[in-house]
Amino acid sequence: MSPDPEPVLAKVREICMALPCAVEKISHGAPTFFIEKGKVFASFSHNHHGDDRTAVQVKTSGLEEQAMLVEMDPDLYYVPAYIGHAGWIGLRLDTGETDWDHVGDRIATSWELVAPRKLLEARGR
Repeated sequence: MSPDPEPVLAKVREICMALPCAVEKISHGAPTFFIEKGKVFASFSHNHHGDDRTAVQVKTSGLEEQAMLVEMDPDLYYVPAYIGHAGWIGLRLDTGETDWDHVGDRIATSWELVAPRKLLEARGR
């Protein structure tokens, strides 16, 4: 767990808010990032229910990808409570040197998984 989550949250916020139509709101007590009117693509957590983690949760393509990521790097990835059953993955941001390019890629992928088609087309997807 990061002793001071604010610099980590600031970096997550910078990545998320650079994506088209991103909006930040507090949801369930945590900074959460939405596309326009309600689709969540990332959520920040710090010691959520005493789990001793500073992390960001993002959407994956499904349970198969989620399982593959956790198996590939269990020190980085974990299945988050409450949303894990829907294929979301947690990325720890408190395990030493954070690879912010990788975190940014995972956040962007999550954004793409929930973005409306018109936004994807505007980004050339």
